[in-house]
Amino acid sequence: MRVIAIVLAAGTSSRLGRPKQLVPFGGTTLLQHAIDVARGAGCDKTLVVTRNEVAGTLSDSIRFGVEAAGYARVLITLCDQPLITSEHLRALLAINAPIVATRYGNIVGAPAAFAPRFASELRALTGDRGARDIIDAHADEVVTVTFEDAAVDIDTEADVRNLKT
Repeated sequence: MRVIAIVLAAGTSSRLGRPKQLVPFGGTTLLQHAIDVARGAGCDKTLVVTRNEVAGTLSDSIRFGVEAAGYARVLITLCDQPLITSEHLRALLAINAPIVATRYGNIVGAPAAFAPRFASELRALTGDRGARDIIDAHADEVVTVTFEDAAVDIDTEADVRNLKT
């Protein structure tokens, strides 16, 4: 079965006040870093959803990415979680379960992999919660992989200052 990575990078960065996708990190930008990490996961293809392609909420980005992926297992990852590694993404993909999600603290969410049968639910999402509603609705089919560094995300200038580049 094909596996398609979807890097979500269409946010408006309203709390940051500038495009978080362009924040310097690791000798590149958060966006390029997220793309490189996703490519390192060994997927058949990596799709990047940017603001130029979609408008609106996080669910709009997911919907666009899932439609572009076609019939495939999808790995959804975010450009503003800079400490995610290719190794973690490979660990998610190595598990044969309908949904494999990242656990950090009391959160179960992205990055997460979804079997093709969830495509219609992913395309039907609304609002800014992303795929967490699907993860919650199918909790009995979710396997988690703990990765505490997933808790680091970039939303504010303080987050940028605390980020070790």
